[in-house]
Amino acid sequence: MDESKEITDNGTTLITQQNRKQHHQAIVWRNVILFGYLHLAALYGVVLMFTSAKIATTIFGMANNLPILMYQVSSIGITAGAHRLWSHRAYKAKWPLRVILIIFNTIAFQNHVYEWARDHRLHHKYSETNADPHNANRGFFFSHVGWLLCRKHPDIMEKGRGIDMSDLLADPIVSFQKKHYKFLMPLLCFILPTILPVYCWGESWANSWFVATMFRYTFSLNVTWLVNSAAHMWGGRPYDRFINPSENITVALLALGEGWHNYHHVFPWDYKAAELGDYKLNMTTAFIDFFAKIGWAYDLKTVSADTVRKRVERTGISGQGDTQTSWGWDDKDLPPSDREAATIINKQG
Repeated sequence: MDESKEITDNGTTLITQQNRKQHHQAIVWRNVILFGYLHLAALYGVVLMFTSAKIATTIFGMANNLPILMYQVSSIGITAGAHRLWSHRAYKAKWPLRVILIIFNTIAFQNHVYEWARDHRLHHKYSETNADPHNANRGFFFSHVGWLLCRKHPDIMEKGRGIDMSDLLADPIVSFQKKHYKFLMPLLCFILPTILPVYCWGESWANSWFVATMFRYTFSLNVTWLVNSAAHMWGGRPYDRFINPSENITVALLALGEGWHNYHHVFPWDYKAAELGDYKLNMTTAFIDFFAKIGWAYDLKTVSADTVRKRVERTGISGQGDTQTSWGWDDKDLPPSDREAATIINKQG
């Protein structure tokens, strides 16, 4: 039992005094101001789309596709890169694909891969506890954005030291991004997306900044945050009814396949992050499969239908619960039965 909770006889969770205290973590006012500006700027960008931006920018031309293209690119940098590859080790990638993903990830600006993966492994290992950076038990606002507006809980710092990150430290591409992030991130996330519309099709600086940069960046941030908030609160739980993560079709649509969250928390090492075998709401899987076909992605781990069925019987609608958790394929706490039952696609070496 998490020490910050008490469970009554009827299963109701009570918030203890210790858990209430966590709501008084110091606010980081710099972040409050920055995120406040981002959202106001994004809203202004929406206004400019319909009032001031060129028609080509808003409706038809190349600029119309730029925010969409940049959104897709930055999202893939998170979903296929920081998430499925580097956080969960759900597949392996040769260096050309890792370079592409690190560029896409830098455009996304959601912290460099090392920090993103460390926090995400903590999230899976200690989900919905004080050691979870965006603990959904603290409400929608906290799990969506509030966790970025205050100091981290001490449990995050303590438990974080026990998360194995040696694999990322050994990756020269991840290390390069981490070392040069303060230069690369502003260039790829803010400067180039603002300059391109101005010089390529004569857009104004204001429209370029607020529409192509601020709106695109803020929108992509909120989509990622929905995985932490909405997908931990609303939706079905067919694979494990004892955990908060849920199957949320809206989040899956917006986040390129990351909304099948009940399945993902049960099998975090599945490269598909879902049981679905098609690409309708899982474009990240289509991206990985494409590169698997040309040999740049390999050792794709996935779950057999029999393993899924057994897990549903154990923890699904009528199951009895399963408290063992892992952050991904290389976690020492991954159940041996899962490792033995895994199907590895395009296996090399």
